[in-house]
Amino acid sequence: MRVIKRFFYLFLLILLPVVAVGQNIEQQERMKKQIEEEIAFLDSQLASTKKKQADNTKELNFIRRKISNRKKLLAQIESEIRQINKEMTHNESEINRLNRDLSNLKKEYSNLIYEAYKNRDQSSWMMYVLASENIDQGYRRWVYFKDFNKSMQSRASRIKKTSEEITNRVDALEKMKEKSLKSQQQRSSEYKKLQTDERGARQTITQLSKQERTFRTQLAAKRKEVERLNKEIERILAEAMKAKESPDFKESAAERKLSANFELNKGKLPWPVKRGAVVEEFGQHNHPVFKNVKLPFNNGVNIATDKNAEVFCVFDGLVKQILVMPGYNQCVLVQHGNFYTFYTKLDRVSVKSGDKIKTGQSIGNLAAADDNGSIIHFQLWHGTNKQNPEHWISK
Repeated sequence: MRVIKRFFYLFLLILLPVVAVGQNIEQQERMKKQIEEEIAFLDSQLASTKKKQADNTKELNFIRRKISNRKKLLAQIESEIRQINKEMTHNESEINRLNRDLSNLKKEYSNLIYEAYKNRDQSSWMMYVLASENIDQGYRRWVYFKDFNKSMQSRASRIKKTSEEITNRVDALEKMKEKSLKSQQQRSSEYKKLQTDERGARQTITQLSKQERTFRTQLAAKRKEVERLNKEIERILAEAMKAKESPDFKESAAERKLSANFELNKGKLPWPVKRGAVVEEFGQHNHPVFKNVKLPFNNGVNIATDKNAEVFCVFDGLVKQILVMPGYNQCVLVQHGNFYTFYTKLDRVSVKSGDKIKTGQSIGNLAAADDNGSIIHFQLWHGTNKQNPEHWISK
């Protein structure tokens, strides 16, 4: 039993690294696909933006996000190449080991054949068994004869299986080499595209640098809109938290469970739109061109998406409030226990205050930002503490 257990653990130790490598490559392929899809979306948005001669700031946001994604994609490709090379090295090592095993098996089999040839007369074997001094010795000689035949059959079977495994390993190795070559070609192509994107960004920055006065005027108006929105959402959440701090308030078991489940899904929440790209990130940032100009603090993320895209709730909850804010159209606040999500810039809302809502349920449709697409401003709060939504939504 101990021998079997040791063999089983040894088998797992050999198998697990191979499985892990395969899983890593599959995971990298999925991440690559997601990044490539986002780059393709940004390309389509950029093409429309240039065609319609939309504002250069939006164009620069698209280009900067695309450059960021391109760098992530290159990092994924580099990682994939390393993993493939690692698996190729492992496969080559296994092929060498199997070839050594095959060589030893053939030698052993050759020796057995030679022994069998020397003792090919079965009658001599029977005479050898019958000539035993006693039954016990006769039995041992008979078992040796039987085991000899089994050993020959076993060696022949192992030779066949080892040969087949070597063939399979060699085929797999060739496929890995092809994959590695394709990844290297893709890496080279992506580097060239990255250089093109960076040139495009520099050209847009040059154009924008001539429009500082116009931009400062626009920024002042935008700052007022952002501050108005932030104050309103902070007021609503402060009131909600104040109500929970009341001695009369008793949090239900369902609310506690909802909060716990929401927190358990950190990094796994679905996006509020089917496809898109984060073009303005959470937090405080300087203007990409006018480095001495601070942009208004972003309490959430701005996601560029398709024109009039449908918006979906990211988790089970309760529609807490619907409000209208200048610059943000209709806004929907959803409560998830002690967590809140905030969806803005909607043109049409399909829920009402007090509605229970499920993960993936439609909230409404976005207003058109321009002829090219829509933008959703999405926030996520834990009580009165703002959170970076990118840490919560699935990558």
